[in-house]
Amino acid sequence: MRTSILRLGAVLAGAALLSACQLGTKSAEQYGYRGTGMDQINVASAKKTLDPVHVVPPPPYDPPKPGGKPAREAYQNVQVLGDISEDEFSYTMAAITQWIAPEQGCNYCHNPANMASDEVYTKVVARRMLQMTRGINTSWKSHVKQTGVTCYTCHRGQAVPAANWALPAAGNPNTIIGNRFNQNNPVDSVAYASLPTTGMAKYLIDPSAPAARVNSKGSHPSAANKASVMEAESVYGLMMHTSSALGVNCTFCHNADSLQSWNVSTPKRPLAWYGIQMVKDVNGNYITPLKSVFPKHRLGPMGDPLKVNCATCHRGINKPLNGVSMVKDYPALRPTGPMVTAAAAPAAAVPSAAATKTP
Repeated sequence: MRTSILRLGAVLAGAALLSACQLGTKSAEQYGYRGTGMDQINVASAKKTLDPVHVVPPPPYDPPKPGGKPAREAYQNVQVLGDISEDEFSYTMAAITQWIAPEQGCNYCHNPANMASDEVYTKVVARRMLQMTRGINTSWKSHVKQTGVTCYTCHRGQAVPAANWALPAAGNPNTIIGNRFNQNNPVDSVAYASLPTTGMAKYLIDPSAPAARVNSKGSHPSAANKASVMEAESVYGLMMHTSSALGVNCTFCHNADSLQSWNVSTPKRPLAWYGIQMVKDVNGNYITPLKSVFPKHRLGPMGDPLKVNCATCHRGINKPLNGVSMVKDYPALRPTGPMVTAAAAPAAAVPSAAATKTP
């Protein structure tokens, strides 16, 4: 009897292990030269039903025709979208309500008795997020291209985007010394790798922070060679997060023959590089300055606002919303004339990746 139970347990354990390997017919897409292992593996027999989180909602109604009284003349205290027409302003507000607060409606940001008032904190935040969205669509085409972004790209019908992060609490009372020093604490922000939980923060908050790069220039530390194992851990955590957020593996951007070499990388690598710089801009210039505006329950355990990372937009696929451009239906979010932004894209040059062709 005991032998039968052990055999049954082994069979169940084996089945569990096999189920984690995604059984089914696989298809491989070759990204680079044969023999370098630059392949993306997909389960060909996987269910093709589109996850509802990636479904693009239709416009609230037919877009208005251009022209008409400017919104700044039709309404009071319009500080961001005053350059568009009154009709286009109403159309854009209706869409934003649908994207962010479909249940609460206009009252989520406005006092219904005085729509021009800034007394509701969410209106102050929303105004800054509109500036951010316009800034991304005009200053970060190096990453978003002509696809652009809208409020829905992050929010997906929720007031707070589901994929967000904040600095973790400093101590852990469950350990003997009461503090793990941010080590060996698997968290989602680094794809559950046992790496420093705050390591990724240095690359995703401060726009002036150096790029995530640990290529050593020599065998010993020096003033010119500051690469370290600790730094490598942080970069690896960021790469783990990026891979998980986009649903891809390393060879989506890198050449397995030389991970550090830009001239043999895929064209996706510079695109990802600009994406990381864009996240720095968003967190550092738009979200972090709102710390005093957010109430306590909207802050992380260390008192910082909830921030964005790659997963906030991508949600597990390499093209947010499967590459569908929503902004084409909302021209107010991609202005063509002069506008004020918090910061333009950095002038720092990124090494260009040569297009990798399959021989």
